[in-house]
Amino acid sequence: MKINVVEDDKVYNKLIERSIAEVEDVEIIPFFNGESFLNQLTEDTDIVTLDLGLPDYSGLEILKRIKKFNANIDVIIISGEDSVSGAVQLLKEGAYDYIIKDDNIKDRLHNSIHNIINKKSLLNEISLLKNEISKKYSFGTAILGDSPSMKNVLALIEKAIKVPNINISIYGESGTGKELAAKTIHYNSSRKNAPFVTLNMSAIPKEYVEEELFGSSNENKLGKFADAEKGTIFIDEIGEMDLNLQAKLLRVIQEGEIKKSGSRKGTKVNCRIIVATNKNLLDEISAGNFREDLYYRLLGLPIYIPSLKERKHDIILLGQHFLDVFCSNNSLEKKTFTIGAKQKLMSYAYPGNVRELKAIVELSAVMAADGKVDEEDVMLTSSNAKLDLLAEKMTLKEYTERIIRHFLKENNNNVLKVAQILDIGKSTIYNMKKRDQKDKDFNMD
Repeated sequence: MKINVVEDDKVYNKLIERSIAEVEDVEIIPFFNGESFLNQLTEDTDIVTLDLGLPDYSGLEILKRIKKFNANIDVIIISGEDSVSGAVQLLKEGAYDYIIKDDNIKDRLHNSIHNIINKKSLLNEISLLKNEISKKYSFGTAILGDSPSMKNVLALIEKAIKVPNINISIYGESGTGKELAAKTIHYNSSRKNAPFVTLNMSAIPKEYVEEELFGSSNENKLGKFADAEKGTIFIDEIGEMDLNLQAKLLRVIQEGEIKKSGSRKGTKVNCRIIVATNKNLLDEISAGNFREDLYYRLLGLPIYIPSLKERKHDIILLGQHFLDVFCSNNSLEKKTFTIGAKQKLMSYAYPGNVRELKAIVELSAVMAADGKVDEEDVMLTSSNAKLDLLAEKMTLKEYTERIIRHFLKENNNNVLKVAQILDIGKSTIYNMKKRDQKDKDFNMD
């Protein structure tokens, strides 16, 4: 820490310097008047101890000039006068502390400097964490996909990033990555340095949701909207919100202010609202479960996140990404999927979408014996292992071949037995296996 001591009394200047020198890892530079200090003030200065009674400048004037130069420099005022009104004024102008020249000055200085060091250390940690979060949700790397449907999603997210004051509505099945899309929008927008606050409507008992959103005057509790000031509030499963609360949310959007539960006083709010749901809200409106006026207030920029079966082209891309991250996080050697493992991953319908793919891939990394994840390492649970023929649109030939492969696997590749079960010719099965082998050889090349 770089500390400047500004004190015209040479004896007291030395006393302050010696007191501060007992604090570890500090560099101290003494000054005996305001002019020399201001001429040599640099951006890397951390703390200034400032005497109020300098011969050439008033302490208040120097304080203002320090704060104008760099508001992050902490200023400790040292005065021979025990003036409450003077101290209050200086603290309002941005002074960190006000210390009287008495017998306790050494202890007061130590405490004040240690508090500043702890504060700056905490702020540095927060800054590092924010940088890590920003990297994690960096646009272009957080959401992966080369399929046309995902390219459309990324184009809409880019528009949402550029317009930080429009509300966003995100639709899609469970596990498709709606919250990831919301975080990517927030952490790449101009609101990224303010909070991202989440509330899942299905995870909180209905009687507590109002207090969670708007706060409570009885318990002096801040709500999620207040927590998200200047940032983003993400309300997941918005379709689960009851009609009474919907009316209150509509009023918040219209009036731009919240009222705590049990209070008549309104408080202005400034945050972007992003909502997500796996329900069709238009159907909910028709059924009388969702307010039409609220729907259009929340609609803003609508983004539909496709299910994994709508973006099968991305399965291997996502799978390899999850595999790389899991191996890296668990100090495992880098692994890749064999052709058989890829075919098994591609043949499944993924009712749990990307979330389920991630779980399957991580388990496969644990099960794999070496740097290759083989077909038998890709383990589907008993509830998802059955072939879901109607999960996607295919030609009749593709349906037929999938059925054949399924029964071959169930019967240890016994062609004769499968031909008898399906009442088809053995040549049909052999021809299919030959095509599979050719595809395999081609992919290996």
